[in-house]
Amino acid sequence: MPIRPAVPTPQTRGGAFTRRTLLAGAAAGAAVLPLAACSSPIAAGIAGAPLNPETLVFWNLFGGGDGVRMQTMEDGYAKQHGGSSALQATTFAWGNPYYSKVTLATVGNKPPDVAIAHLTRAKPLWDGDLLDPITEDDLASVGLSASDFNQKAWTAQKTDGKNICIPLDTHPFVLFYNVDVCQKAGLIDADGKLKDLNGLENFEAAMAAVAKVTGGTALNVANVVPETATPWRFFWTMYNQIEGATPFISDGGAKLTVNEDAYGKVTEMTQKWVQNGWLNKALDYATAQSLMFDGKAGFFMQGEWEISTAQSIKGLKFGMVPIPQLFDKPATQADSHTFILPKKDRTPEQRKAHMLFIKQMLEQSLTWAEGGHVPAYMPTFDSQQYKDLTPQSNYASAAESAVFDDAAWYGGSGSTFEGIVGAQLALVQQGSSSPAQALSAIKGQLATYLNTPSPL
Repeated sequence: MPIRPAVPTPQTRGGAFTRRTLLAGAAAGAAVLPLAACSSPIAAGIAGAPLNPETLVFWNLFGGGDGVRMQTMEDGYAKQHGGSSALQATTFAWGNPYYSKVTLATVGNKPPDVAIAHLTRAKPLWDGDLLDPITEDDLASVGLSASDFNQKAWTAQKTDGKNICIPLDTHPFVLFYNVDVCQKAGLIDADGKLKDLNGLENFEAAMAAVAKVTGGTALNVANVVPETATPWRFFWTMYNQIEGATPFISDGGAKLTVNEDAYGKVTEMTQKWVQNGWLNKALDYATAQSLMFDGKAGFFMQGEWEISTAQSIKGLKFGMVPIPQLFDKPATQADSHTFILPKKDRTPEQRKAHMLFIKQMLEQSLTWAEGGHVPAYMPTFDSQQYKDLTPQSNYASAAESAVFDDAAWYGGSGSTFEGIVGAQLALVQQGSSSPAQALSAIKGQLATYLNTPSPL
């Protein structure tokens, strides 16, 4: 479950001083701190403590069920390479704290060998000259090629004509549904599957039918402070289904380019749904999903990772499908977890070893898919084992309509941008702010970031 990031104060450039200079000094200062024992990745990565040169250092940000599955995959790699001494893996706090640590370590010339980054957060790292590009020769050295990956994610990661990361998955916003509630509402077909809900009128009719069954809301979308990610994901999904939708921000985060007509269409629809009693007015993350699990709502929109929570509810019959196409084209907000190579000196042998780690983790993508994420590695995606994995494979097509957040140094998953814009969109859903008031607040609060060059 996402943790909300604190909003940092941006530093403007002045002369030769930048945040990168500050971080380099901080990294040097960290070398004298009494960090953990020499075997600690923090000590080895920041303070320069000795580390077995044969040990691969890997950083990630996975907690909960994702963390358990990632550890299983790490163990699988270690077994292929002689045991636990082959890999030193460390998990850090999700969001801005994690990316600050990756940045600090890389600027201090002591990064991990391989790290995880959201695709939307890899781009600012690349812009800050903190990543090594991944060449076609790198891929070929371990038997990989561009065709091995979901092309939506693969194309999205390309920046300045370079491969900046290797996608592990696509994690889209999806529609969960309570089978019993939807059955009573007449929305389950003869094969036991959810009927086609595409089209705005069709979906609204379905919500009206579900609301009659529940006596309350039909759809839950978490939206109270500090939950800002979900309102953003909901908006970005619907917005990008509208023909003519433009980037919300562009030019690396220097320009606000949102299509205000499309913005108004989505936010006015949101308030209409609340006023009709179909969509919740104010619910936190946990309550929004628990009410659907308890049959007090029929639908719940959230990232597919909540499959683990749903599976833990005894007696719950649920399903998952892509977000219905309500407007002109299919689209769903998504991001990808990716592998990155933080910038560092690598011998050809080390570079191949680091690529081999990525390849052997990708080969365990079925384990990763059990947690809900759609595999970006096509040999797994196309496998019969994945097709037989349900309900995970039922929404796999969402990876083809994925829309990633706009590139910006303050943007991406768990970012300052998401916090600012998501908070205002939440107020629209709560009825505390009109769409126009929310957009005005968004413009005012983003102004500083729009006018500040990347600090890296």
